[in-house]
Amino acid sequence: MIRILNIFRIRELRNKVFIVAFILLCSRVLAAIPIPGVDAEALRQFLSGNQFFGILNILSGSGLSQLSIAMLGLGPYITATIIMQLLTMIFPALKAMYYEEGTAGRAKFNRCSRYLTVPLAILQAYSFMKLLISQGVLTHFTWQQSLLSVIVVTAGSMIMVWLGEIITEQKIGNGISLLIFAGIVSRLPTDLGQMLTIYTPGLLLNYIVFAILALIVIAGVVIMNEGVRKIPVSYAKRIRGNRVYGGVSTYLPLKVNQAGMIPIIFAISVLLLPQLASTVFMAFSANVGKIINGVVTKFMNNSLFYGVIYFILVFVFTYFYTAVTFDPKEISKNLQRSGGFVPGLRPGEPTSTYLSKVISRITLFGALFLGIIAVLPLATQVFVTNSPAMTVGGAALLIVVAVALDTAQQIDSQLTVREYERI
Repeated sequence: MIRILNIFRIRELRNKVFIVAFILLCSRVLAAIPIPGVDAEALRQFLSGNQFFGILNILSGSGLSQLSIAMLGLGPYITATIIMQLLTMIFPALKAMYYEEGTAGRAKFNRCSRYLTVPLAILQAYSFMKLLISQGVLTHFTWQQSLLSVIVVTAGSMIMVWLGEIITEQKIGNGISLLIFAGIVSRLPTDLGQMLTIYTPGLLLNYIVFAILALIVIAGVVIMNEGVRKIPVSYAKRIRGNRVYGGVSTYLPLKVNQAGMIPIIFAISVLLLPQLASTVFMAFSANVGKIINGVVTKFMNNSLFYGVIYFILVFVFTYFYTAVTFDPKEISKNLQRSGGFVPGLRPGEPTSTYLSKVISRITLFGALFLGIIAVLPLATQVFVTNSPAMTVGGAALLIVVAVALDTAQQIDSQLTVREYERI
């Protein structure tokens, strides 16, 4: 409680909090402005009967449920980020840009991701328009109206990306994650109201099981996010002039879940790609599109198939994202430059090999746990209810808890820095 009060006592930090709150409010306004020609009842029925678009609604910050100008939300940017990071494994120049050029290289890499977001947003906007028109959610547009809607929706997606970057610059949370977090939280009053409206005494057991599941997931995410493996590091003594540097022992913290909740978001984005591909084919050939859409729907509506694919994707993306963000060779080089070493290991290649083995072992537990809690709501759905809301609720819960923890840690670190500055 005292630390929360300190946020508002420090002027700079207080201003950052107000800026982030204002940006989140702006994102909710964008998500509430619908494009013209929407049949609200047809949209509600369409989303309630399709778990993929229900999950996409999470990534859009609930903009899809309103068919707003921000209906795509951050989906195109997340897809572009996945593509760019995959390309680092193919093109050495991109890998060098991301790893070796420092802050300037990361800035160029992110700029390329934003450039790629534009054509992806245009493609997704057009595909969704065609799909929603075929489902009767949108009235049939002329080509001029369709072009204008695609431009507006693409601009809305890029504005959301811009707002996310402004939030990230405040250094009190990841902007993309916070925008998704705001969209999920904004739905809570509506979801709770619907649960109370449809409540019947016979379903009491379902509610109890779901509440227990939620508590297990929250506790598990907190434990995994806070869990670290401490690698001991010693620094050799160095004499410069009349001063002695080093000679101390510390540790290198390796998080069990190095990737956070990013694998969940990546996995959801990949699961949406087959549905998106079917809509693209439908836009050019209705018969081929219907066949592909039927095949995709048949397999993806199978809870067992969907759960297995979801688990595998989360598991793979956990390793992939950890490999992208944690480079043992670079860590080893930095330790060697600063005179640090792991006791019992020579600096350089032996240290890098050791760090690779350690991060691989602890990531295995993180990936397994993240995959299990990702599909746990799906498994419970088989025994509790057939409603896709349970699935969406599980994914949303994972993102909310992880984002809340990450934001709290960043705010706490800024408070700690300012306390040291006053001393």
